Amino acid sequence: MKYTIEDIQEKLRKKLKGSRYVHTLGVEYTSVCLAMKYGENLETAELSGLLHDCAKELPEKKLIQICRDHGERISKMEYQNPFLLHGKAGACLARDKFGIDDANILNAIRYHTTGRPGMTLVEKIVFVADYIEPNRKKADNLTELRRMAFENLDETVLRILEQTLDYLIRTGKEIDRHTVVTRDYYKKLLRSSE
Repeated sequence: MKYTIEDIQEKLRKKLKGSRYVHTLGVEYTSVCLAMKYGENLETAELSGLLHDCAKELPEKKLIQICRDHGERISKMEYQNPFLLHGKAGACLARDKFGIDDANILNAIRYHTTGRPGMTLVEKIVFVADYIEPNRKKADNLTELRRMAFENLDETVLRILEQTLDYLIRTGKEIDRHTVVTRDYYKKLLRSSE
């Protein structure tokens, strides 16, 4: 069954707590704005932004189970920190529960927290939108990042990755290797284009 944007919004409104739902709508809106700027398909960006956190509030055991059931690889770090699986589990739910079969959308959901080298345009859009959406208040340099997002998407991806890694190091939290690999990829990409 094919769901409309409104159907999905309604299902998520019932499923997510208030602040998470407000964040979700912010990412949906920001994804569409960035899609207009960079020429991405608007519906692809909107669905990706809307569904990016569809598994965020599931219990950790459920996240592991969904990933196992769908053959998703789970790293040792993800087993120790199952909340990191919400992107992978979200891609599975988007396919199974919402009928999404577009690999572009599924990958934008899957990689919206860590990113990955060579992200597609919609993957970068959702990655950035998740960080800069209007309801986000806590991250450093939000005003600058919001402006930058509409000027140079790759540079914004790199800045967000660097800020995320700085925060994780400062607070003594574990770092997903995918974030480091992605940061290194975009640093090299931007250097080579100078």
